[in-house]
Amino acid sequence: MKLLLSAVVFICSIQTSQDLVSAPVHAAEFIAYHGYSQAIELKNSTTRVVLCPQVGGRVLEYSLNGDNVLYLSEAEKSWQPGMKPQSSAGRFDIGPEYTIPRHAKLWSGEWRGEITGSLSARLTSKPDVATGVQLVREFVLDKSSSHLSCTQTIRNISTEPKEWCHWSRTFAVGKGICIIPLTPKNKSPQSRLPMGYVMYEDRGLIGVQPEDSQIRKQGNTLQIFPTPRKPKLGFDSYAGEIVYLAPNDLLFLKRFPTYPNRVYNEVAGLTISVWYPNREMIELEPIGPREHLEPGESASFTEDWWLAPYNFPGVESTIQPSELAKTTVRLK
Repeated sequence: MKLLLSAVVFICSIQTSQDLVSAPVHAAEFIAYHGYSQAIELKNSTTRVVLCPQVGGRVLEYSLNGDNVLYLSEAEKSWQPGMKPQSSAGRFDIGPEYTIPRHAKLWSGEWRGEITGSLSARLTSKPDVATGVQLVREFVLDKSSSHLSCTQTIRNISTEPKEWCHWSRTFAVGKGICIIPLTPKNKSPQSRLPMGYVMYEDRGLIGVQPEDSQIRKQGNTLQIFPTPRKPKLGFDSYAGEIVYLAPNDLLFLKRFPTYPNRVYNEVAGLTISVWYPNREMIELEPIGPREHLEPGESASFTEDWWLAPYNFPGVESTIQPSELAKTTVRLK
């Protein structure tokens, strides 16, 4: 009998070891993260995503091999329930910026978090009377790569039509190199902006022919580094990409759809905005087209994110688009 029991224990231990070896290295679970007790972690063997339902439905961490490309403020790290809401890291929003009413419930209110799969989660806002909408954000992390799909859905919960747009407001680690691919030369429409971008000057003025040596054209890209003369910039590119080389040796790629035949209702009709101050963060902002939503209707917009190792070349360097493409074309 002792021999039989020993054999059973030995077989069970072998089976358990085999299960551990063959088990996929990924998970979705609720965790504590700094002061947030209800954060959601999505994790595979290389990439970690931490979502924040408690304040604003955001992404607090998007890291590759332990390096977070998102800027998380010190105030965020010390946040506790009952304190003033913070809003660093991976923020999302709706616009247009200058005409939408204030909507603190969406921006910094408490959302509901749900785990929807082995590597997916959903964050849902409370209904917002000011804008007449409710927002739902779906996040899906790939099992074997850094690819993170981020989909925001705008639901019209009011009794009248609404016209809002997707507006991403992601804070990444600052003082890197931001690269905006322009509309391919064989594609239409080409930029209506003489310099390919606008610069927001003082008192709400928008310069359509700005001069700034820190924003230069290289191939079919605009490259921004170091800090420009004014931090807020806008672009009308239909290439649907933002590439950011972070100083912690990460390449952060955002891809998103663009719609040449639709109206972009941000004040300058932009598809992208970048805010590059002389501070610890940079804001990378894909902008969606105007969504006309009748009562009960909804519309969705998806950003696809990737991370890759990339030795930061320093802000004295000029980035050749052909060299950069060797990395970005693999991130699909």
